[in-house]
Amino acid sequence: MYYDFSRKINVKAKEYILALGSKTYIMGILNVTPDSFSDGGKFTDIEKAISHAKEMLRDGADIIDIGGESTRPGHEEISPEEEINRVLPVVEKLIKEINVPISVDTSKAIVAKKVLEVGAHMINDVWGLQKDPQLANIIAEYNVPVVMMHNQIGTEYDGDIMENIKVFLKKSIAIALHAGIKKENIILDPGIGFGKTPEQNIHVLSRLHELNDLGYPILLGTSRKSMIGKILDLPANERVEGTVATSVMGVMQGMDILRVHDVKENLRAVKVTDAIVRGTTPWIK
Repeated sequence: MYYDFSRKINVKAKEYILALGSKTYIMGILNVTPDSFSDGGKFTDIEKAISHAKEMLRDGADIIDIGGESTRPGHEEISPEEEINRVLPVVEKLIKEINVPISVDTSKAIVAKKVLEVGAHMINDVWGLQKDPQLANIIAEYNVPVVMMHNQIGTEYDGDIMENIKVFLKKSIAIALHAGIKKENIILDPGIGFGKTPEQNIHVLSRLHELNDLGYPILLGTSRKSMIGKILDLPANERVEGTVATSVMGVMQGMDILRVHDVKENLRAVKVTDAIVRGTTPWIK
């Protein structure tokens, strides 16, 4: 194995404790966008969004991640007001109806402040606190966990790609700590599918274990990504098995959280993987 699975860290998301290292956590994706690459437009209606979140919860999701702006390649940026209009009603309603942490996928400080005010438990930033200079301060003020993802415009890298990713994430860590975000609230993400070609994504996936050297929990998001579609020659809605393969590889290399569309299938595979690599045997009390 590539990783010491004895490492444990408790991440406090307001009233919830994520006991990272004890098992692999599953983050279910809830896109309330009209244009996301895989499920755009399916959950823009509030009641449909709530219903889908509850379905993922029944399937075993540990966290629900709500996104109001598509981050697919070629997406059009929306205003903070539009993003707030999409996510805030869903967050407000979900807070009252489910009992797992709610994460919001945003790179905008004003959006983060609004959702944290009404009870969201963590922020997931695809620009690693390097797009909106005020975002880190808002997260520090509310003392919540943040997922900081590697990203860049274009796919050109000067030298080794993993070293580039580490440099970017180290900068994100420095920004977070300088703003007052606690070390135990920091989670990293290598950014599969962002600023990388399919070939580069495959290469990064084969070397995920190297990111453990940074000393922070890691989230992996590969769900239905184009890399999987390219390998299998399948559309987004037929990439479940490919996603599961990457999830298992991620767990074996020390990933702590998996962000997925298909909760049930990934969770089943991850439970088996956890039993092997982490020694979690739920039938033994």
